[in-house]
Amino acid sequence: MYADVKPELILWACERSGYSMDILEHKFSKLSAWIEGSAKPTLKQLENFANSTHAPIGFFFLSEPPVEILPLPDFRTIANGYLRKPSPNLLDTIYICQQRQEWYREYAKMNGMNPLDFVGSFKEFENIQIVAEKIRNKLEFDVEKRKKLTSWESALSHFIEKVENSGILVMRSGVYLNNNYRHLDVEEFRGFSISDKLAPLIFINGADTKAAQMFTLAHEVAHIWLGVSGVTDTQPSSFSGSSVEKWCNAVAAEILVPVSSIEKEFNSDENLKKEMSRLAKFYKVSTLVILRRIYDIGAISQDKFRIEYKNELERLKSFADSKGSGGGDFYANQKYKISSSFAKALLISTLEGNTLHRDAFKLLGFSKFSTFKELGARLGVMI
Repeated sequence: MYADVKPELILWACERSGYSMDILEHKFSKLSAWIEGSAKPTLKQLENFANSTHAPIGFFFLSEPPVEILPLPDFRTIANGYLRKPSPNLLDTIYICQQRQEWYREYAKMNGMNPLDFVGSFKEFENIQIVAEKIRNKLEFDVEKRKKLTSWESALSHFIEKVENSGILVMRSGVYLNNNYRHLDVEEFRGFSISDKLAPLIFINGADTKAAQMFTLAHEVAHIWLGVSGVTDTQPSSFSGSSVEKWCNAVAAEILVPVSSIEKEFNSDENLKKEMSRLAKFYKVSTLVILRRIYDIGAISQDKFRIEYKNELERLKSFADSKGSGGGDFYANQKYKISSSFAKALLISTLEGNTLHRDAFKLLGFSKFSTFKELGARLGVMI
């Protein structure tokens, strides 16, 4: 049985997927004929094509290609222009996080959990240093503890745990669910936040460097305290962009590298690049954040900052081996991919019979009970 699909919808799915036509034509030999309208796919072929292009199969029966928009406010700016066409990987990541948040919100209500009073408690006009200090105190996340950690990975894990302990769900991954063929692109987004009094959620693009993820997490934390959801492309240089992003960038920088601290630590007599590297290791942040803070304390001019920032950005991009959060123990990574708080709650609810295994598997991105059982054992909710 053949599917009555308009050629423009086949072409739309190809373009939306981000794959080259050569790749798709290699997999679907009649693709050109489908686009030309001289042939129709069978229902099975259409189902396979939809799965391969990550397009909802129902969209192929519309009268015209849909206009997809982000389901969250878009604060991203790339090369001073706004991105308008989100990729399937970004869209699907937001959708699954929204589903997880909805589930956790209902779980929180059923278990009598109280709303988090800090969500939406600040306004943009409030003093940056006071706001950042209050956030650090709430999270118990200070410089003295952080500088004793041995690596950016340990610092990031420490930061995530502190944010999770406050009641915010933190999810970090470089791929959609556990699909290693669907990589998330840091050039498209670095993170997003979904504000909610009962189940605030932060997602960090794990394809970014660990040092960059530190800033992204701090930036999204500021979004939650401001009570503003959104998809972001966080950068320490914030001379342009929306007032929300500039405020969140400033708060993030102050959370990670307080002005009062770097004024004492910065040695103006030392070579700038050496000092950037030293301070980045000290605070466990990227050299870009350090450079911005050096500018903030008036140690370099804005012109100098722009030149050095551009050079440092290009240098960091040259390190191909610094990307990603893949590898390592699969189950150890899951508590960061899914959120330890969310995973424990979902596992317990499923074991108690309040959530179907089928629904739990979908939210977790698993298909085998053995994986579910092992994760439960690792998180201490199953024997």
